[in-house]
Amino acid sequence: QICNQHNAEAPNLEQAFHRMAQAEPNLDHDISWFLLPSYWAKMLVALISFLCFANSYDGDFVFDDSEAIINNKDLRAETPLGDLWHHDFWGSKLSSNTSHKSYRPLTVLTFRINYLFAGGFYPVGFHVVNIVLHCTISVLMVDVFSILLGGLQFSNKGRRLNLAPKTSLLAALLFAVHPVHTECVAGIVGRADLLCALFFLLSFLGYCKAFRESKEGHNFSIFWVLVSVILGAIAMLCKEQGITILGLNAVFDALVINKLNVLELIQKLLHKDKSLENAGLLRKGLLFRITLLMSGGVSILYIRWRIMGTGPPAFTEVDNPASFADSLFVRAINYNYYYSLNAWLLLCPWWLCFDWSMGCIPLIKSVGDWRIIALAALWFCLIGLICQALCSEDSHKRRILTLGLGFLIIPFLPASNLFFRVGFVIAERVIYLPSIGYCILFTYGFSLLSKQAKKKKILAVAVLGILLTNVMRCALRSSQWRSEEQLFRSALSVCPLNAKVHYNVGKNLADKGNQSAAIKYYREAVRLNPKYVHAMNNLGNILKERNELQEAEELLSLAVQIQPDFAAAWMNLGIVQNSLRRFEEAEQSYWTAIKHRKKYPDCYYNLGRLYADLNRHIDALNAWRNATVLKPEHSLAWNNMIILLDNTGNLAQAEAVGREALELIPNDHSLMFSLANVLGKSQKYKESEALFLKAIKANPNAASYHGNLAVLYHRWGNLDLAKKHYEVSLKLDPMAPGTKENYNLLRRKLEQLQKKGG
Repeated sequence: QICNQHNAEAPNLEQAFHRMAQAEPNLDHDISWFLLPSYWAKMLVALISFLCFANSYDGDFVFDDSEAIINNKDLRAETPLGDLWHHDFWGSKLSSNTSHKSYRPLTVLTFRINYLFAGGFYPVGFHVVNIVLHCTISVLMVDVFSILLGGLQFSNKGRRLNLAPKTSLLAALLFAVHPVHTECVAGIVGRADLLCALFFLLSFLGYCKAFRESKEGHNFSIFWVLVSVILGAIAMLCKEQGITILGLNAVFDALVINKLNVLELIQKLLHKDKSLENAGLLRKGLLFRITLLMSGGVSILYIRWRIMGTGPPAFTEVDNPASFADSLFVRAINYNYYYSLNAWLLLCPWWLCFDWSMGCIPLIKSVGDWRIIALAALWFCLIGLICQALCSEDSHKRRILTLGLGFLIIPFLPASNLFFRVGFVIAERVIYLPSIGYCILFTYGFSLLSKQAKKKKILAVAVLGILLTNVMRCALRSSQWRSEEQLFRSALSVCPLNAKVHYNVGKNLADKGNQSAAIKYYREAVRLNPKYVHAMNNLGNILKERNELQEAEELLSLAVQIQPDFAAAWMNLGIVQNSLRRFEEAEQSYWTAIKHRKKYPDCYYNLGRLYADLNRHIDALNAWRNATVLKPEHSLAWNNMIILLDNTGNLAQAEAVGREALELIPNDHSLMFSLANVLGKSQKYKESEALFLKAIKANPNAASYHGNLAVLYHRWGNLDLAKKHYEVSLKLDPMAPGTKENYNLLRRKLEQLQKKGG
């Protein structure tokens, strides 16, 4: 809706409201709510949104943050910036069969900037950026909701008027404090959704600017339409949902700018009425602008398709079981059930979970399942809203309901499974943008209730209570996202049937050294999902460390039987077989692991240990050399090479390998220790002493370091220092092999010297 208001600057806002009321109803008129100047309204929204998530600022890297940030080589300075444009969100090549095809280079670029400014993987900076982004988005929502709820009008000086300051503030507050946003804000990986939303909103506001000036024969700016398309492309490069803003801009143009009556247009098309000009299809350049938006969208999608390749992402049944159902009926029923659960999370965001896959939501397989009621309720509400949006005689009502439904549904379409399979059942992060539509519908419903209610203040207090409850829920939920332990345990009550929840709790406990508790959760994960190979692998690892080799072998053998290309399970199976002294089987398992993962330094390291046990020294050295080629900082492989060469009398080779290793890993005290031993045997006492002392400085409580330095001094003839370090070694480890005997030899020698001296 465009008009020139000659006297509608900020001081004359009441006049602007009066003129608007003549054209259509004003939502603000009937509600009892705060009326604040625009600046203070935005400050309030920013403050409240900050308070909701402020306690997540010093949280850890949790859940997907490990893969997307810590293990993502694209964040490191040594990775060329150009690689970001050929890799997916997780750092894998888009051409790889294992790539999820999530192409978000601009989001990864912001992670990289965070990493460079912080000087490493320090999560505070990452969290602060997320909080600031959400606050910024929430502030922008004040402007967006003022347009969506109050219409688009400008003063004669081109200044946009906020014709619904109360309702736009309420809607923005609802958005800012919605608990379902916690995953996006408190989880660093949610940066993709935040950046996407930021440019999504900027694209919408840019499109609105195209209608700032109204001139004879030219009532829109092509420049701002093109800027809107570019901002939509940027949004898509942050996350795939961003492209949907182009469709929403077209819907907004048709409904608000051209006041198109959708039902009337459909009727004219069905009756082949040629008077489409009167229906508003060609009025004010609508067709031309939609053509620009469509051309831009198609071009963006084509370029993206060319970059990421034609192959679909590879997901497994546990990621999205409904999409693997043979029956079209089962797929359709379950997809719709997922939609109803997403809607419920918007209405009642109390049961939140970091992961909804792996049995969290059992499939509906028959119409006798009581959960069908949820589908019926969803479609009853949607059909009712759609009918009102199309058939209501109130044009204002039609416009708001259609925009609310558009912003609710269109951004959700990429996650709906309608066009392609997605890798999740429910993901709270994908509701970030659709919640805009929910806030529009909620606010409009509140205004209608206020209009009918006699005690408007009671209704306002109820809404205020909802806002305060959501603020507290956000604070509680963001505190749960501060650490993996809290996050994973919070999911046990929400999704007790989710094998991945039990797996993650078990993994977290295992990382903290609580193996007994970890075993319990890993067993439960395998019970809930008997094909959960990662749980089998981790459980097998713990049992192997506890020397329960028989069960460990059974679990790992089952894991590779279920997933024959599971390289880590093959390697761990090889370690167990090696421990059981079944060397040929172990060797075969190691080579199978390497076959499925060509660049596998840890497997080459374990293969080298096997060859060393079999006295196949050349093969062992070659395996360890391969490990260090693939991973130059593989300290254990370097150490084993030095020790093997030392033990076989190849001191010159051992020294060369040791020096090479220390050039690559100069601060590794275990390498200093091994090389110091070699230099001592080569009678390079001074250099050996320096390395021993450096190793002891780095790790002063290693008894063997003091013991071997004492042996060096003993050989060198520096008996007092030898005595001192023998004593330190024995104090640290009284049972240190050989140290006590050497110390006794030294004492006898010192006694003999004293007698001779006497």
